Amino acid sequence: MFIVVVDPVQEELAGRVREVGNHAIWSLSSCKPGFGVDQLRDDITETYWQSDGQLPHLVNIQFRRKTTIRDICIYTDYKLDESYTPSRYENSININATKFNHDDKKIHLFRISIRAGTNFNDLQEVEVMDLNEPSGWVVIPIKDLNEKPVRTFMIQIAVISNHQNGRDTHMRQIKVHSPAEDVLGPHSQLVPGQFLTNEFQRYATIR
Repeated sequence: MFIVVVDPVQEELAGRVREVGNHAIWSLSSCKPGFGVDQLRDDITETYWQSDGQLPHLVNIQFRRKTTIRDICIYTDYKLDESYTPSRYENSININATKFNHDDKKIHLFRISIRAGTNFNDLQEVEVMDLNEPSGWVVIPIKDLNEKPVRTFMIQIAVISNHQNGRDTHMRQIKVHSPAEDVLGPHSQLVPGQFLTNEFQRYATIR
């Protein structure tokens, strides 16, 4: 899987993607008081969600209608949240870099699973990834078997394990993007002009 490291805010401002997380209902498997969904979605990278329970830690994102998901953006800070950063110990290969570790030292990897489905009962894993000591934004493309963005009612982000065997996890921000062209739906070619920014796209169709 190809993982992109970019600034998702700039992608939104340029009109290349549309943030659709505000159209969903968010829930967590657990959280410390004052470190929940509001902090995960406040656009402030100094705040964070902190789990408060047993692994796996889950972020559930449920949409009222079937939604096209192009990518999921996660902001973490390994240096600030070292023992809370989702990770996995691997002593043979760095999966993303595809580079062998000949001196057999442990590599501290962020491991999460992304699942999609209609509801909690039929979720299927669409991506699983390992990131080495992540800091900043990581944009994870979400594709189906035909290499197209996934259309789904629900996304679940599952933290499989934490660095240093920590029980709880920190995530500072999560964004969910749809393709920009999806904002107008199947009638986009009937709309004159080209609306590139999120602000203009709000007024592109009659509601």
